[in-house]
Amino acid sequence: MTECAFRAAGASVTGRRYSDNFDVLHLRESPLLAVVADGMGDGEGSRVAGRTGTGVFVDRLPAAGDAIDAAALRAAVARAQAAVGEAGRRIGGLTGCTLTALVAAGEALWIVQLGDSRAYRLRDGLLELLTTDHTMAWLGAVNGWYAFDSPEAHAARYQLTRYLGHPAHPEPDVLNLAPRPGDVLLLCSDGVAEQVPYERIREVLAASASPAGQVGRLLADAEAAGGHDNATAVVVQVVPA
Repeated sequence: MTECAFRAAGASVTGRRYSDNFDVLHLRESPLLAVVADGMGDGEGSRVAGRTGTGVFVDRLPAAGDAIDAAALRAAVARAQAAVGEAGRRIGGLTGCTLTALVAAGEALWIVQLGDSRAYRLRDGLLELLTTDHTMAWLGAVNGWYAFDSPEAHAARYQLTRYLGHPAHPEPDVLNLAPRPGDVLLLCSDGVAEQVPYERIREVLAASASPAGQVGRLLADAEAAGGHDNATAVVVQVVPA
């Protein structure tokens, strides 16, 4: 297996719908650790959930990359769940957020997923969605309950089945990847995924540009599409070590 290194950049924009940004972005390039969290709603619980959940998840990860495995990632999410739950009890209102993370561990990468922020991979010209949206809309699309562009599907996008702060403390999806030089990975909130079409995402990630340049184009596209939500993106380019 070819040894890999990572070039990464991330940014976030408020958009036009909200007066504040309730997305949270954490990025460390070496060793790679990227987290995107999207708060639910536009109140104090949204703001606190994203910051608390991201902070606790990052702090609870093992310091040594080789010690990071599925069990360690689930334990870090469990601590974040507990912390967001405690914050919700203090606030007394809706307190929750999504959490999508990309974590380097030795020669592997781990994806952690709760909610409807997303992780994509561009490899050999094919853009794949690596994560599942934890929403009733996703279940409806997979099971054929209603048309993707129907009013029912639109409403169901806001019905999350798993998130940080959920009273049942659901576990995350955890996925192990073997990166290859040439791969381009994207983490994004639904402000990007819902506003920038698949083909445009593929075009931007395939273009010869720096990670920061690709992030800037995606966020500009989200703004041009109407800026109907906070939008956050992290791009990771995999290169030979």
